Amino acid sequence: MTTFVRPNVGEGRRALAAQWYLSPQVFAAERERIFAREWICVGRSERLERTGDFFVASVADESLIVTRDPSGALHAFYNVCRHRGTRICESTGGHFTGSIQCPYHAWTYGLDGRLKVARNMAEVPGFDVRDYPLREAAVAQWEGFVFVNLSVQPVDFAQAFAPVFDRFSRWSIAGLRTASSIVYDLACNWKLIFQNYSECYHCPLVHPQLDKLSPSDSGRNDLTQGAFLGGFSELRNQGSSLTTSGATTRPPVGTVSGEDLDRVYYYTLFPSMLLSLHPDYVMVHYLRPFDADHTQVECAWLFDPQTMAREDFDPKDAVDFWDTTNRQDWHVNQLTHAGVRSRSYTPGPYANAEGLLAAFDRHYLRVMSEDAS
Repeated sequence: MTTFVRPNVGEGRRALAAQWYLSPQVFAAERERIFAREWICVGRSERLERTGDFFVASVADESLIVTRDPSGALHAFYNVCRHRGTRICESTGGHFTGSIQCPYHAWTYGLDGRLKVARNMAEVPGFDVRDYPLREAAVAQWEGFVFVNLSVQPVDFAQAFAPVFDRFSRWSIAGLRTASSIVYDLACNWKLIFQNYSECYHCPLVHPQLDKLSPSDSGRNDLTQGAFLGGFSELRNQGSSLTTSGATTRPPVGTVSGEDLDRVYYYTLFPSMLLSLHPDYVMVHYLRPFDADHTQVECAWLFDPQTMAREDFDPKDAVDFWDTTNRQDWHVNQLTHAGVRSRSYTPGPYANAEGLLAAFDRHYLRVMSEDAS
């Protein structure tokens, strides 16, 4: 049985010092110690339904070609030709018709990454196509999401995700489909977005439309340590939903029932995604840090495909509600980032409602202190 607890920060916990948000050197260390070593969510496997479908993802300043080979296996190839290092794909996505070809000298690779054709190389002494496959990152799938890991020896995905691996099965997320998505470019550090998501101390002031439907003090947490943090907030009215009208005609997703029909669950999955589980839809935020001062966030709304097939299906009520909420969050996140730049800034104390922020900081600082080798 899952145990939920009231948020409690503990005595003496304070926000992070300015350098952790602003320093280019810190961000460079994050790139190597976090984003090049952790499992990073790059999107949904629904984008790769057919053999040869692909999309290009950016992780830790690396460009990766994520595609599906004829056996159905997923690959995340470095977007780098083994000949002279030319970037192979310029587009953000599309479909390969049986092979992957470099535009410079036409070295051609199979969808499994093996070099198949290297023009005019047969006469080069010692050259063997078997020695030059595309290099690739590790790939894993979970709940329909695709994750990549750049580490040479990545931690086993099931082990890394053990705290949440089967936790969300009743939402049947793997079978949901993306109905809408919005990309936002933010002038703030990625950690401020994680921290803001993990507290509703700000909700009555920043999100009056959210507080009207879900009390800001109703939060309870069940994951309070480590890489995965979160819990639920209650809906004020039974059978309601976080939409522009506060209601929904959509049936619950998966096997959601009982008390889950009157709750919304919010989880941060360090370091690349935020997951919101609603009775009638699932929302996800994918975070892509560009530098210490800029982060791209893609917000996507997932629904049951049978519900999406109905003539009256329209996700606009959920999308508009959260687009408003997102933009409110992004505004205060950017204000915080600007304020942290002040010479007058010193870390202030966390409130009890910000207990998950202290937990995030502990995990983040522990990871940053680990040997980067």
